[in-house]
Amino acid sequence: MRVSVFGLGYVGCVSAACLASLGHEVIGVDVNQVKVDLVNDGRAPVVEERIGELIAEVVRAGALRATGDVREAITGSEVSLVCVGTPSEPNGSLCTTYLERVTEQIGAAVAERGGRQTVVFRSTMLPGTCLNLLVPILEKYVGGTAGVDVGVAVNPEFLREGTSVRDFFDPPKTVIGELDPASGDVVAALYDGLPGEVFRVPVPTAEAIKYADNAFHGLKIGFANELGAVCQALGVDSHQVMDVFLADRKLNISPAYLRPGFAFGGSCLPKDLRSLVHAARQADVSVPILAHVLSSNSEHLQRAVGLVERTGKRRVGMFGLSFKPGTDDLRESPLVELAERLFGKGYDLRIYDPNVNLSRLLGANREYIETRLPHLAQLLAESVGEVLEHAEVCLVGTSDPAVLSALPHGDGPVIIDLIRLPDAEARRTEPGYVGLAW
Repeated sequence: MRVSVFGLGYVGCVSAACLASLGHEVIGVDVNQVKVDLVNDGRAPVVEERIGELIAEVVRAGALRATGDVREAITGSEVSLVCVGTPSEPNGSLCTTYLERVTEQIGAAVAERGGRQTVVFRSTMLPGTCLNLLVPILEKYVGGTAGVDVGVAVNPEFLREGTSVRDFFDPPKTVIGELDPASGDVVAALYDGLPGEVFRVPVPTAEAIKYADNAFHGLKIGFANELGAVCQALGVDSHQVMDVFLADRKLNISPAYLRPGFAFGGSCLPKDLRSLVHAARQADVSVPILAHVLSSNSEHLQRAVGLVERTGKRRVGMFGLSFKPGTDDLRESPLVELAERLFGKGYDLRIYDPNVNLSRLLGANREYIETRLPHLAQLLAESVGEVLEHAEVCLVGTSDPAVLSALPHGDGPVIIDLIRLPDAEARRTEPGYVGLAW
């Protein structure tokens, strides 16, 4: 394919050289003439493993050249990769100035040349940037409709500086946010033959995936460093601890606990987080990530309260009370906390959990509920139907089959989904359905 790559920084330079090595005819574009001249001389404008010899090779073969002329690049290509920078503004917001400017230039050049061009945004940008900001600019300057007269896609990169050439040829995944299937086909063809799973998703999803990755990477590094500092203070070998931690591929390094849902609770996680943070403070070790996990959990629970408040309705039904489905364990259950907050705000509450029966609660379970929610007896319902008959708003915190099969569709109480119901995708189009974090 004939490809133009806008921006010859780390991402653009590596993308241009690697695409050229795959057999594409590539034109690099940059406003910095020094970068243009370096590429045309077969030299890399960035310092990166393998990039120097790769650029020399593809320039020598005639597969890569560079220019500062946007019109020349558009005339000589059918697909354009936008790899310009999106730095932070002083207040932390995303700077889209360079994205907007290059989109205008590409649009004007496409209008002058005529024909369909596929514009692929590889720059990191927040969800909504492409559809709400860049597509209108492109349509204005092209004088046509995105997805018809001009192709549009978002193709985030997953290149680590220092190993970016290696990462390009062996990617962890390829993500294509496509405005229309034809645009997605063009991007998929660029990477034909490379390993790794290909995900073709809506444009905003592709934009968000890059942020999910980087936020998690930062969180992992911060977590490891904080835990290392606590271990050091307690006289424990942190690398030995992490060796065992990393060996657990069932719960630790796995998809476990990484699906948006309701707040966590139970007899272990809250207690152990509090103990660890207390030990760190006793040792004068600051652990801001670990110290804020419980407050983050509490904020997530408050989101559920906020969803109820926004309905303006007062009669509330809750399905589920134990901290985990299939048990009667109420200790530090987030659903008990949710019921307590709603009851304290004066909501008329009814609760059904097939596993919770006051007459059967014993020991710590009974003591906990008598302390946290002493009026539970008057709130518990005998059946799903009793709750549905009472409620204007239903909070669903259990996947019990009897509850799921009884939940109404369409007209009826507002359904606030705390667990992502099996039919959540279908329900999203129904009036009155609200997902907690989806």
